[in-house]
Amino acid sequence: MKYKEHEKTVSVQEIDGLQLVKKLAKDMERMFRNKAEAVRRLVEAAENAHLEHEYKSDLEYEYFNAVLINEKDENGNYVELGKEFILEPNEHFNNLPVNISLSDVQIPTNKYNKDPAIVNGVSWSEALNKIFVDNFERDPSLLWQYFGSANGFFRQYPGIKWEPDENGVIAFDCRNRKWYIQAATSPKDVIILVDVSGSMKGLRMTIAKQTVSSILDTLGDDDFFNIIAYNEELHYVEPCINDTLVQADRNNKEHFREHLDTLNAKGIGMLGFALTEAFTLLKQFNATGHGSTCSQAIMLVTDGAVDTYDTIFAKYNWPDQKVRIFAYLIGREAVFSENLKWMACANKGYFTQISTLADVQENVMEYLHVLSRPKVIDQEHDIVWTEAYIDNTLPQAKKLVADSERVLMTTIAMPVFSKKNETRTQGILLGVVGTDVPVKELLKVIPKYKLGIHGYAFAITNNGYVLTHPDLRPLYEEGKRRRNPNYKSVDLSELEWEDKDNILRNGMVNRKTGKFSMEVKKTVEKGKRVLVMTNDYYYTDIKGTPFSLGVALSRGHGKYFLQGNVTLEEGLHDLDHPDLTLMEEWNYCNTGIHPEYRNLIQLEAVKLFLTGKEPHLQCDKELIQEVLFDAVVTAPLEAYWTSLALNRSENADKGVEVSFLGTRTGLSRVNLFVGKEQRTNQDFLTANDRESIFTADHFPLWYRKSAEQLPGTFVYSIPFSTETENKSNVVTASTTVQLLDNRKSPVVAAVGIQMKLEFFQKKFWTASRQCASLDGKCTINCDDEIINCYLIDNNGFILVSENYDETGTFFGEVEGAVMNKLLIMGSFKRITLYDYQAMCKATVDNSDSAHSLLDPYYVFFAAIKWIMTELVLFLVEFNLCSLWNSDFTVKAQSPKQVLQPCDTEYPAFVSERTIKETTGAISCEGCYKSFVIQQIPSSNLFMVVVDASCDCPIGPITMDPIEIMYNESQKCDHLRSQKIRRRPDSCHPFHAEENARECGGALGLTPYFAIQLLPLTVALSHT
Repeated sequence: MKYKEHEKTVSVQEIDGLQLVKKLAKDMERMFRNKAEAVRRLVEAAENAHLEHEYKSDLEYEYFNAVLINEKDENGNYVELGKEFILEPNEHFNNLPVNISLSDVQIPTNKYNKDPAIVNGVSWSEALNKIFVDNFERDPSLLWQYFGSANGFFRQYPGIKWEPDENGVIAFDCRNRKWYIQAATSPKDVIILVDVSGSMKGLRMTIAKQTVSSILDTLGDDDFFNIIAYNEELHYVEPCINDTLVQADRNNKEHFREHLDTLNAKGIGMLGFALTEAFTLLKQFNATGHGSTCSQAIMLVTDGAVDTYDTIFAKYNWPDQKVRIFAYLIGREAVFSENLKWMACANKGYFTQISTLADVQENVMEYLHVLSRPKVIDQEHDIVWTEAYIDNTLPQAKKLVADSERVLMTTIAMPVFSKKNETRTQGILLGVVGTDVPVKELLKVIPKYKLGIHGYAFAITNNGYVLTHPDLRPLYEEGKRRRNPNYKSVDLSELEWEDKDNILRNGMVNRKTGKFSMEVKKTVEKGKRVLVMTNDYYYTDIKGTPFSLGVALSRGHGKYFLQGNVTLEEGLHDLDHPDLTLMEEWNYCNTGIHPEYRNLIQLEAVKLFLTGKEPHLQCDKELIQEVLFDAVVTAPLEAYWTSLALNRSENADKGVEVSFLGTRTGLSRVNLFVGKEQRTNQDFLTANDRESIFTADHFPLWYRKSAEQLPGTFVYSIPFSTETENKSNVVTASTTVQLLDNRKSPVVAAVGIQMKLEFFQKKFWTASRQCASLDGKCTINCDDEIINCYLIDNNGFILVSENYDETGTFFGEVEGAVMNKLLIMGSFKRITLYDYQAMCKATVDNSDSAHSLLDPYYVFFAAIKWIMTELVLFLVEFNLCSLWNSDFTVKAQSPKQVLQPCDTEYPAFVSERTIKETTGAISCEGCYKSFVIQQIPSSNLFMVVVDASCDCPIGPITMDPIEIMYNESQKCDHLRSQKIRRRPDSCHPFHAEENARECGGALGLTPYFAIQLLPLTVALSHT
């Protein structure tokens, strides 16, 4: 390479981490602001369209139903609401068939397609089509845009076909999505009171549990809750949490859901005690300042109340009425409904009656409309950003199930209000608009070349949850889906776990700007290897969002980079070399800014920009200048590699298959010494092996490992295979190129080769038989049966063994006694690591009965079929509980093993660099096992020779992870722990003008709804 020729024009620059993170934060702020403007345009258009719309109860309006589009009947005619809807694959939308000219509408299964409220809403919201298209033309990087109606329909752009599941159900309801709830309401503290008196037995208890579960679905990370069951005594559902509220994150909600199964109905319901406890707890918790410090509510789930308990409300809640009461009457009886309704209306809440499981979701949603009133009356269009999540319910997600790169995203959302004067005091929420921002979009604004080999950027939310981080694993290993398909938010403390005092996390949550340093242990190759280094962290807030941004730079070479200068002509000439590529995930040029650029690869875009053929392309000029420099100084490699390929004697048996180079600018050069189809590992250096290439968040693995060795050291390793049989058949060798200028030592590039394992091992065995004696004969060599010879790397993995099956195995599993002695002597050291995103095997009953019990749609359809079969309709009123003993719930089968989230501890091993040679002996039963270990110069390899004649009873040393088991006290401490968080700036708990008389009424199975279900019941009766 020609670095020396350009030495006079080269300068070593130190990275100013604080300035870098501030610049990146501004870039992200600009990107988020553009997305937010798109959402604001949708809000304005929706509110104006509704203002101009006149509601008609008999309105007939044909619209594109997302489930029915392009469907035809038996005569070949399009079904009603299923007109022709042109769908074409679009690369920007993951090649899904979409319509970028129109949106379409999804209706929840429990809603009627032609409900007047829905038809009117669909009609006026048609005006959003123009804004959807206009937004996409203004910002071609936008993805899905949508409007979720308070009536339940979901208008999505671009239009896409929705497919029901195997049971004909689409369970998606936009109103219980996190983005909808967060935009519609203010943060809240909620206590759920569940009646478990004797009258709640049977189906009522089942409906009550489902109601509580549905309420939990509506709570988000900015909310806090607790659940108290009551009869003549109070029973905290989680006894450990009996004096506080917990954050409504996914873990806590699932934990409380599991405890709901323990509730049993018996005794007498003493509601007065329960209300007193709830008011007292809310007051105490609010005083701590840990909760939402905004809205407060008591959710009452019961089959009746014998009193209005006005003395309790007078003592704890009047006249301010700071705590709203939401009453859910379970069952068909209306004997005690007036008392419950009075309680709700007297405390600015809402009353509703739930008779069947099918009623649960719709009725639970009513409380959201009440909590949204103050915000609507204030006309406060607070913009919200959700935590990172994977939405598995949308059709675009379902069609990407096989994709190993499931899309992690955040949603920007805003509420839509009615502006009609006649309904102002009612505070009518029309719905919520939003757009998705994939996390990978954030990475595009991050210049990876400035972060260095091990550097990275990360972002967290106001709750300390990670939005993006290179160690974040939305799926567990090998791309398989989690048992629970919903993504669990991960706290920064679970990734940067070395920060025991949460100094970094808390500084970022509090939106500070600062610096923090610590020693870290970064694992690679699925935790098999570890790199120990010191990181400097720089962080600041992203203005206008709840997010904070951090940058980690590794000490030493990670803080410096090389700047060179070459002419445009030189650079363009060398960019044309056929062996040269640029990293596609790096943003050399913004090819997404216009549709005509989207099909350009980055190298083509850079050439067009440099030649002036596409002046509208936006490119990173500084990065491109460095690319030109790297292209010029690495150009001689092409000729060198070509000469090697022509020299057949050097590679007669084609053992070396590929050589490669990578520079800090993401430039790669690759040369094949064998045909493409003849390569042993054809995925290496391709997108199929992401660890071997530059990506948006990391340098290639061979680059990273080489950078942590001494200059001039070659790193040899066998790639770990995901196949159960093992075994990789190749060896990779790489080293870094560093410029030593007596000032700084930036790593400017890494080079390497990949060869057949057989070829490498053959070379080793040949060398091991060569001796320095005059006659060239060895008194002992690796062919002798009395010794075992191994070649291991600096992490203790075997590259060469006389037993080929041991290749790639950890040395401690084969020679446990020797590895144990090496650890005692200090030749190797054990490093303890932690994984707080692990998945562990657990044994559970092989049953879907829980799913049947808790999903109202499936149970409801089963109930209808049962009713039609038995023809005893009056049992709906008096004995529907016998359904739960029918064959419609799946009975428990034999236990099976599943993967569930857990925390694990596991070891990694690293050699001590200063020890070049060590000998030792181990006292075994009746013999001594001797060994010698010697470092191979200029490499990360060690030759180990072990006495094979002495067997030691010492067992193997493994790297298997061990699940961290928490006792009940530790679990309780974890539940009770309150990490520092920053609550949202906006809060709208009450408004003086809100109409508290809109407080609900008893709802039954109306004839209108029964008419809607008639075709379904008839169809089911024939199945």
